[in-house]
Amino acid sequence: MKPVEIYTSPLCGFCHAAKRLLTSKDVSFVEVDIWAHPERKEEMIQRAKGGRTVPQIFIDGTHVGGCDDLHALERAGKLDAMLAA
Repeated sequence: MKPVEIYTSPLCGFCHAAKRLLTSKDVSFVEVDIWAHPERKEEMIQRAKGGRTVPQIFIDGTHVGGCDDLHALERAGKLDAMLAA
């Protein structure tokens, strides 16, 4: 399975929803809590091409977008292919 990274904050419902979807698919991910590590926020913004909201999700280094984008990939049947090694 390709590596997944997700930038989050603890009070974000969309972050929890994205993590629930990934967990339901048995996808392990690296979570970067930008509240606990505010120095990583600028890194997130640069990697997400200006995206300032959380979550920001990356699969194998490719920016997927946020929670809505992740769920849209799942509904379209494209998420599993993106995650496959």
